[in-house]
Amino acid sequence: MNSVKKIAMVMCLTLPVFANAGESVVKWQDFKDYRDVRASNQGKSSYHKQIKTQFEKHFSKLVEQLPKDYKLNIEIKDIDLAGDVRFGGVDEIRVVKPIYFPRLKLNYSLTDKDGSVISEANDVELKDMGFMDKIKMGRDESFYYEKRLITEWFGEQILPNLD
Repeated sequence: MNSVKKIAMVMCLTLPVFANAGESVVKWQDFKDYRDVRASNQGKSSYHKQIKTQFEKHFSKLVEQLPKDYKLNIEIKDIDLAGDVRFGGVDEIRVVKPIYFPRLKLNYSLTDKDGSVISEANDVELKDMGFMDKIKMGRDESFYYEKRLITEWFGEQILPNLD
C-alpha cells in the first residue's frame, strides 16, 4: 500500500473520532505574573512555551468527551507548579515534596452548539494538597500532577453539566 493510501485510510479512521469532539480555547496571562512557572533546567521562554503546549494539548484531549460544537473557554489566571526550584550544585532542579502542591486558578465558560452558556465560573481555585499520596498511573510525563488536577476538575465540574 502506498503512502497516500495509508494517509487516506488513517484520516478516514480518525475523522469520525474528532467529528464528535468539542473545542477548547485557552487564554494565558503574562507568565511573569504566575506564582511558580520557574524553569529548572532550560530557558524561561522555551519552558513557558512547553507549559502552554502541554496544557493546551491536555485541554484538547479532555474536550473530546464533549458533544460536537461545544466549546470550553479557559483563562489561566495563576499557576503554581508542583515542587519548588532549588539550587542543586551547578544546576537548578525542581524538588517535588508534599508541601509544594500544585495549584491553578482559572475562569471558564462552557457553551453549547448554539453559543448558549451551559456553565461558567470565575476565580476557580484548583489545588491538590495530597497529590503525592495518590497512586501515580501511567508513564512519567511533563506536568503530570497539574494535568491530573485539571482532569479531576473536568470530570467533577464540566462533565456533570452535560446532563
